[in-house]
Amino acid sequence: MPIWLEAGLWGLLGGAALVIGALIAWLVRVPDGVVAGVMAFGSGVLISAVAFDLMAEAADTGGLVPTALGFLGGAVAYLGANALLARRGARHRKRSGGQQPSEDEQQGSGAAIAVGALLDGVPESVVLGVGLLAGGTVSLPVLAAVFISNVPEGLSSAAGMKRSGRSARYVFGVWTAIAVLSGLAALLGYVALGDAPPEVIAVITAVAAGAILTMIADTMIPEAFETTRSWTGLITSLGFLVAFTIHLA
Repeated sequence: MPIWLEAGLWGLLGGAALVIGALIAWLVRVPDGVVAGVMAFGSGVLISAVAFDLMAEAADTGGLVPTALGFLGGAVAYLGANALLARRGARHRKRSGGQQPSEDEQQGSGAAIAVGALLDGVPESVVLGVGLLAGGTVSLPVLAAVFISNVPEGLSSAAGMKRSGRSARYVFGVWTAIAVLSGLAALLGYVALGDAPPEVIAVITAVAAGAILTMIADTMIPEAFETTRSWTGLITSLGFLVAFTIHLA
């Protein structure tokens, strides 16, 4: 199998976790505490991947200064895009309660939520594709982090969409489209950077890492803390430990 196609399939697999989470939320009434706990766990998993599999590798390859600049650039870019989408109704896109606005309450919020969900998923998918450039195989810790964190993301957001009155067609259309686009992002990440110097790949990896960490702090942890409160830190730490164990293994 061509590696570019493999990159796309790994990205599709990571994105498919969003659909799985949305399906669970649509068919089963998952308690808010469970949703929040899994979201906290997924946050810890992603933080571990950012620290040990993305930033450490980027710094080793590209050096500290380019990696730091790329990381900050990714964080600022995500912050700006997220702020713009928040004004259009996507601020609470990962919330499972009644915080998400309906289309009647805020015109265009449905499209903003869909674009916001795509914004959250693209950096993770690009990292999967770029990771194949280094060793020819996907990074298991990164793949596990993306998949484990995407399930509660899809679950929580879809639950919120359902409560705001959005249809099954809309909900599953959004998540299926994002899963496909995640596969394409991973594929394009591999193809576009196939001939790039290792230093450039390191900076791109750092940019994605900055965007992912900002996404965790802006959207995932607030959703978890709203319900789990003082347990959030412990559950997040457990997720971090599990991902760190996968990294060492």
